Amino acid sequence: MTPEEEFAEALRVRRKAAGLSLGQLSLLVNYSKSYLSRVENGTRMPGPALARECDTVLHAEGELLGLLPDRPARSVPAGPPTGPGRAGGPGRRRGRGPSGAAPAPAGTSGTSGISRTSGTSRPEFDQLIRRGDALHLLGDMYGAGRLYLAAYRAAEGDDLARAHAVVRCARRWSDPGQVDRDLIARIDECLKTLAGREDLPAVELRLRLTAHRAKKLTMGVGDDTAVPGAEPATGVDRARGVLRELRDRLPGIGAETHCEVLTECRWALYDFAPAAELLALSAELRDVAVRSRSMYFIGEALVALAIDQLRVGRVTAADATVRRHREHAAHRHSTLAHWQQGTLDALMNLWQGEFAAAEQWILGESRTIAETMERDLAVPADTLSQTCLGQAYWLRHEQGRMAELFDSPLMSGVRRRDYFPVWRAGLALALCETGRHDQAADQVLAFAADTGGFTRFPPSGWALPTAAVLAQACAELAVRDVRVGELLPYVPPLRALLDAHPGELVLAGWPTVLLGPAARFSGLLALVAGEPETALGHLRRAVRLAQHSPAQMTRLRLDEARARLRSDSAAVRAGARGLARTALGTAEELGMVAVARDCREFLRLPATGP
Repeated sequence: MTPEEEFAEALRVRRKAAGLSLGQLSLLVNYSKSYLSRVENGTRMPGPALARECDTVLHAEGELLGLLPDRPARSVPAGPPTGPGRAGGPGRRRGRGPSGAAPAPAGTSGTSGISRTSGTSRPEFDQLIRRGDALHLLGDMYGAGRLYLAAYRAAEGDDLARAHAVVRCARRWSDPGQVDRDLIARIDECLKTLAGREDLPAVELRLRLTAHRAKKLTMGVGDDTAVPGAEPATGVDRARGVLRELRDRLPGIGAETHCEVLTECRWALYDFAPAAELLALSAELRDVAVRSRSMYFIGEALVALAIDQLRVGRVTAADATVRRHREHAAHRHSTLAHWQQGTLDALMNLWQGEFAAAEQWILGESRTIAETMERDLAVPADTLSQTCLGQAYWLRHEQGRMAELFDSPLMSGVRRRDYFPVWRAGLALALCETGRHDQAADQVLAFAADTGGFTRFPPSGWALPTAAVLAQACAELAVRDVRVGELLPYVPPLRALLDAHPGELVLAGWPTVLLGPAARFSGLLALVAGEPETALGHLRRAVRLAQHSPAQMTRLRLDEARARLRSDSAAVRAGARGLARTALGTAEELGMVAVARDCREFLRLPATGP
């Protein structure tokens, strides 16, 4: 793709995202429609003045200006003025600042500074990085990656410039549960060339690279996907080390390096550190990102902050952060940013029991966007696919329509991804909910055998939703009295994992869905173990976290009714039927057909218990 074609594509995407016709844009930037048409067709490269006007009008934050090739300064910007008599002004405005080499877009680090520091002039390198940054902010990660690799090759012999290009490459998403071994090899090569250097540019790049390496190592979720000799725990140790070095070197470290280290180390710690610790990092990241004025890091910070607020149960604060992200996504005019915002909105809709609104996005626009971006190779395909699949799965679970999932192509997606633990658990629960109880028990037992009886999970992160879904599957099997004796030996490790997070909400994905309070799933396992009083204590704690979620409260009332009915106290048992009737009313109102069915079955039981 030529520079003219890249600019044309970026301008067209931005204009359409802003809801403007070519004629409307012409009026706003005071250039003729015919000239803008040639620019959008890739037959004319605009001058800096037009690029700057389009950046302003389309809120592109310098991305379009950054796509211009370096050129000698001119006294008059290129491009014809509009003809006389044109509506909206006599012609193109002039004298709006010097033209010439375009600065880096807002939100990118000054790539030309890398060339100056290394003692060489690399205009081709700077241009490739600027173009890559613009595509990355528009959501085209593969396109950006190709440009960053070209910059890496163009910088041969310049250690700093090559490291800078690898940092940019490392920002691209990786497929969930997989380790990018080629990228780790490039990072290791750069770290080797920068070892021992104490000049500030080398130190900052070394910090960035080390943080990315730590995060990439933790992407592996099992023996099949981890890097031998460098398992996820290795990445965690490295992340804590680079955070300590960052603190020691502040305030001399620049804001962008500060942001990068916080972003990557927080993700590296995601499966191992308490949610409260990560919330402190994401709050710090938000503050530093605002000071850096980086569109990239502001977006990263808002998503991270919303995730961590949700996990610690601060749903109202998370909702405010999601609204702030909506404003950010609107300014970016990026299809990927729009998809991320829609995913966040659907997550909140599912939590609030607004299933119709969630379904409209999950089975409509979300899938269309994901399929288009995957077809165009804009982002790693599985990142979008697993998020869409996860939200569709939970939607059907909440609605009690899991049988429809089995009858759709989505089910093959669940089975294909069983290398990722939460999908193995998800398959077991789906089998339960479609009446295949023996198959579900087989699935749980096979999973236990492969993971040392569920003792090889990390203490947080993906392990929590996996344990939560397994807990619900075990509870369903216990209600049906299916092979409970075989399952009981594996209940204690799941309880230990969930009991360590009593005040948290369980979040699946990054982010995909809120499954509910960890205390609810602890309560379900206590009930499987025959401890109704313990179960009631957990469920009461869960209510405090879920009281604003109608769907969660419906399930919790039925859970509590089942626990009460198994109590030795007649007074405790007396309240069970009232809870089930309340749950039934809400389930019918929300369209939760499976929960409503279970409530009716419960109400037909004798008052003394099953």
